[in-house]
Amino acid sequence: MSVGKGDERSRNCELEKDSFVKDDAIDEEEEEEEDYDEDEEDDSEVKEDNGVLVLNDNNFDTFVADKDTVLLEFYAPWCGHCKQFAPTYEKIAKTLQEHDPPIPVAKIDATAASTLASRYDVGGYPTIKILKKGQAVDYDGPRTEDDIVAKVKEVSQPNWTPPPEVTLVLTKDNFDEVVNDADIILVEFYAPWCGHCKKLAPEYEKAAKELSKRSPPIPLAKVDAIEESDLAKRFDVTGYPTLKIFRKGKAFDYNGPREKYGIVDYMVEQSEPPSKEILAVKQVQEFLKDGNDVIIIGVFNSADDQAYQLYQETANNMREDYKFHHTFNSEVAKFLKVSPGKLVVMQPEKFHSKYEQKISVLDVKESTEGAAIRDHVVKHAVPLVGHRTTFNDAKRYAKRPLVVVYYTVDFSFDYRVATQYWRNKVLEVAKDFPEYTFAIADEDDYSSEVKDLGLSDSGEEINVAILAEGGKKYAMEPEDFDSDTLRDFVLAFKKGKLKAIIKSQPVPKNNKGPVTVVVGKTFDSVVMDPKSDVLIEFYAPWCGHCKQLEPVYTELGKKYKQRKNLIIAKMDATANDVTNDHYKVEGFPTIYFAPRTDKNNPIKFESEKRDLESLSAFIEDHSTKLSRTKEEL
Repeated sequence: MSVGKGDERSRNCELEKDSFVKDDAIDEEEEEEEDYDEDEEDDSEVKEDNGVLVLNDNNFDTFVADKDTVLLEFYAPWCGHCKQFAPTYEKIAKTLQEHDPPIPVAKIDATAASTLASRYDVGGYPTIKILKKGQAVDYDGPRTEDDIVAKVKEVSQPNWTPPPEVTLVLTKDNFDEVVNDADIILVEFYAPWCGHCKKLAPEYEKAAKELSKRSPPIPLAKVDAIEESDLAKRFDVTGYPTLKIFRKGKAFDYNGPREKYGIVDYMVEQSEPPSKEILAVKQVQEFLKDGNDVIIIGVFNSADDQAYQLYQETANNMREDYKFHHTFNSEVAKFLKVSPGKLVVMQPEKFHSKYEQKISVLDVKESTEGAAIRDHVVKHAVPLVGHRTTFNDAKRYAKRPLVVVYYTVDFSFDYRVATQYWRNKVLEVAKDFPEYTFAIADEDDYSSEVKDLGLSDSGEEINVAILAEGGKKYAMEPEDFDSDTLRDFVLAFKKGKLKAIIKSQPVPKNNKGPVTVVVGKTFDSVVMDPKSDVLIEFYAPWCGHCKQLEPVYTELGKKYKQRKNLIIAKMDATANDVTNDHYKVEGFPTIYFAPRTDKNNPIKFESEKRDLESLSAFIEDHSTKLSRTKEEL
């Protein structure tokens, strides 16, 4: 029985590193271990459970030391997939026990044997590996008795050797030759010691194998950025792993997923032409009638046009943010009322208004630079009042200040009239403030944002906010909405008469501990204080990694408590606003060093080692003015 692609993707219980459930499970296990009497049972003894050997951190190395081949399953006691697989695994153990010579089959509780799970990069449950003379061989085939037994028997053969890596290894000697010759190639710059790189490695190799089967294949390569430091410097590699897509030697940032199928899907899409051809007028009509985003169409005589080549190159540079189209069809050109050599940018009909041009045209000539095409697209990409959604806000509505009007936004037939009625009220104001971006947003899509603004209980059908630079937010006092009230609100903001809303815990009354507690209301006064260097940890109360770091971070605070001009601080990022856009929090814990000389360019702590020594070294490397006390001197 084979497993389909969709089944393969969903069959594992993935490890959510910072999930509440896992943290609770770990806490419970730790409590149980504390209460456990070690004299009652010897962990070094290898026991058997229905024919399957039970290994752990204490007995693993001794058991496998003299074994040629061992089948391993890393499981979690609470994992549904593991429970479902257990009977099959017991049958596999029985079958391999009858092999000549017998092949041991073992299982490891990865939630208890954390050292082993870390050593073998276990990223989901169950994870199956075949140990061949101490070297782990990943098994990612169908989870059936016949398939697993066949693979184990194959690996157990005396002359078996692991297949060579599909991922290409690039150095300064072959880099340019390989990269310049490839229509498309993905290159990973890694550091041998980097934990994120180690986690990515098996997924990257699996993706390389999958993509090598395509016609034409899409190669994946890797560069040891520590050994090949000149290559890393050449391509501005400052963190690990850094992935870049190269097209005939030209580098583009990789912004895709970092697991097998995500990499495969992303690279397949990236290998397609950056602009899709429009063959008929009907396609354009459908974009106008049913589209939700900006429509970009280049009109050309043929693919040999120099202007077309320039358009394609620019589209490649912008393909992450926009969908590009082109046409050589004279009927399409006639419908758009343009001649060949023109770039057309327009919005779907639902975003048209009497205050905007329906179509914006740029003459693309041989002398035109790619920057002109880019600027034209960016300038006209967002309508005067567009629809901000959770899918487009990062790419279309990142510019600040942003005026957002929240209500029930629905462009379907039954609700279109009401949606457009309120949008037209916003249009009447937006036309007079071209320096601001205006958008409507569905209040249900942004319920948490509306709540943080203090508007969830306003009782109003329409609510308004302004999202400004530096993460500052302003909410309109609840009142009947119309163009006049909106205009007054925007004018008050423009004149600096509004008070920003900051989500914040209460300011601590006693903040003399080794670690300074920062809240939303004190972020600027503490972290942005130009008199002090500040190390700030953004954490979540439920995050297991944050809990593990807490005693180390407290020791760090004690170590530097007597140092002048240096503050060790922490902030619950789930309960407080970070009022500066330069301090991006995309996971927990996130640690930044804010130098006193340049608060808007904080330095992110990237190391996987969050121990006292590593954090201290990070501080010493970046601190601008560490003043020792007389006692220390």
